[in-house]
Amino acid sequence: SLYVSEYFSQSAQKLSFYSWYGNAKLFHFHVPEDTVLLRWLLQASRGKGPECTNMEITVHFRYGAPPVINPLGTRFPANATVRPSYNISITLSSAVQNTTFVNVTTPAAGDWFIAAHLPEAAGRIEVKGFSTPCPYMFQADMFVLRLTDMPVLEPGVAMPQTVVSPAKPLHVKVFVPKHAAGMRFELRSCVTSEKKACTMRVVLGSITLPQSFQRIITCTGNVNCSLALDSPPWEKWLQIMVESLGAANASVSVEMLASFTACRPGSTSSFLNFSSLNQSQTGPRPSSAGAAGSSTLSSGEASHNASDQRSFCLQNQPVVREDLDVVSVRYRLLNSPSVPVNSLSPTLLLLSLNTGMDSGGSLVVSLLLNKTSVSLANATVVACVSAASPVLSLNATQNCSTVFFQGYPLSVSTSSAEAMLIVLYPQTDDWFLSLQLICPKGQGECNAAEAKVTVFAYLTPCFNDCGPYGQCSLLRRHGYLYAGCSCKAGWGGWSCTDDTKAQSVGAQNLATLLLTLSNLMFLPAIAVAFYRYYLVEASVYTYTMFFSTFYHACDQPGVAVMCIMDYDTLQYCDFLGSVVSIWVTILCMSRVKKILKYVLFILGTLLIAMSLQLDRRGVWNMMGPCLFALIIMIAAWVYHGVKRRHCYPSSWKRWVFYLLPGITLAFIAISVYAFMETNENYYYTHSIWHVLVACSVAFLLPPRDKHKKPWAWSQKLTCRYQICQNDREELYAVT
Repeated sequence: SLYVSEYFSQSAQKLSFYSWYGNAKLFHFHVPEDTVLLRWLLQASRGKGPECTNMEITVHFRYGAPPVINPLGTRFPANATVRPSYNISITLSSAVQNTTFVNVTTPAAGDWFIAAHLPEAAGRIEVKGFSTPCPYMFQADMFVLRLTDMPVLEPGVAMPQTVVSPAKPLHVKVFVPKHAAGMRFELRSCVTSEKKACTMRVVLGSITLPQSFQRIITCTGNVNCSLALDSPPWEKWLQIMVESLGAANASVSVEMLASFTACRPGSTSSFLNFSSLNQSQTGPRPSSAGAAGSSTLSSGEASHNASDQRSFCLQNQPVVREDLDVVSVRYRLLNSPSVPVNSLSPTLLLLSLNTGMDSGGSLVVSLLLNKTSVSLANATVVACVSAASPVLSLNATQNCSTVFFQGYPLSVSTSSAEAMLIVLYPQTDDWFLSLQLICPKGQGECNAAEAKVTVFAYLTPCFNDCGPYGQCSLLRRHGYLYAGCSCKAGWGGWSCTDDTKAQSVGAQNLATLLLTLSNLMFLPAIAVAFYRYYLVEASVYTYTMFFSTFYHACDQPGVAVMCIMDYDTLQYCDFLGSVVSIWVTILCMSRVKKILKYVLFILGTLLIAMSLQLDRRGVWNMMGPCLFALIIMIAAWVYHGVKRRHCYPSSWKRWVFYLLPGITLAFIAISVYAFMETNENYYYTHSIWHVLVACSVAFLLPPRDKHKKPWAWSQKLTCRYQICQNDREELYAVT
């Protein structure tokens, strides 16, 4: 056999602490056909700074779709079936770098996904620039060993093969046709080179994570051994590995045979029913690609009565796949939303999810039983959702599983007429919904019965759009798109349905009131500015108070939300007003000439607006203008002090009762803003920040000029008229 090794690599990603699925870094690989060995090379590294500590990285693996993970231990939505992911832990302790290998023999061909993340996030709100987080990097590389000339086992044809040694197992493959109800594999005529009894080990199927359903048999002696497989995966290559368990130098000659049991499908539709494609029931006319979803129909067959149905192993229902948006698909039944279900053979619906871009959402299947259509009160409609191949035998003892896949069961009856199933991140494949009528006293009493079940099936990015306390975000890794829910107001879980730590409505209203009404503390600063004739500064404070109030009213995570305009606009105006308020206050304290002050006002505001557009949350957007304004103020104060030959400001009362309290409040506000805010205490620590900054502004504003009286408009007009009157008197006296 000729083996070929291939190497696939993706760029490293910076890991994040976990709070929602968007923090997990996803890697997407495609394993080629005829791969016999898969090796993952996982490389984790960290920075060398003192802020870097020992860290444990969790890595999840899954075949066919992104891993469904739950590091926080939250609840999943009701009716969602979750199977734990396969994961390993990589520890970064004293070593700066860690390299780990993960081997998978006979992996399934197709999409494989790796997700990596750090432990749970601490919840502290870090200001960009005040602290330097430690960078933790992760990179996944994939090595595959592939057979270029894997022998093909033809159905019904015995194929002799030789296992050279136990160290070199034999790999063959067989193609499973469509509508195969079962497969039988036989191993016979086993002869060793040493003329001894041979011992063989046969492995059918490939490894899929997190669950693997490989079938293994051990054949001893010259007796023929066989293995029967129910519902093998349709239209796929099935790998078979045969290895010798005998002596190291002994070769073994065997004969292999594979045979299939065909399933004759029936159809409840005729060719004329395809005209319903022109009459959309729930949306616009489907495209030709959508019509391909009904390729399993037998178009030449007519309607069958009950006697004819006994010769069919299943009844097909035509389904059209209708693509709505990214990771958004609706499945529409051609004839009607209701499908007939009987006890003679299962009714089958094809739900195609094999485009490679459908595994990043949630598959929702909902059943509704028409109670009036069931003549037997104790009858139950049993359903099973499975991938790759359908379950063809649904009875009281049969579990919902195929040979290589554990399906998802559903049931409806007259006592419970509704059922729903949510499959999170369904793997890329053809999915099947099988329905059959079951009677507790035996199938004999159900032969003449029929039930009508309404089926709703669709693929959505986020189930229920993450609810009222979540936001559905579309995530991207290279060209692959998937969705996740970002929860708020203390809610958690995959679809933001876990209310264990949720805030009550009263707490949400309190948070909104604190964050909005705390901005009213700018009213004293505005009044002081108006009283001291600083009209430009008062206008800036009014602007800041207005937009900060409505930004926080719009930024709330719960139900107490009010947005008067676009969220991004409110946020930008709030940040701009906050920085400009600090800028104009410090420049006002410098007591420079008015023309220079107003030039600096305008120039600084324009530069601040530009810097906020570049990086809205950067610490230097606030610290830069503050430091520059402080340099101007100190230079101006030194100039005034040298010119007057004493300290400036000269009054000790100004220092004790105004400047020192204002500076103290400003430093406390910066400390609260930079080091104390967390996700839990944000609503009151940030409210304290509002109060402290507003109060510090009221203390720091300088007194008005001594020669200027506040609001002296009437006096100025009277003075101008008096001068004119005096001039006239003087002219009259001279004449």
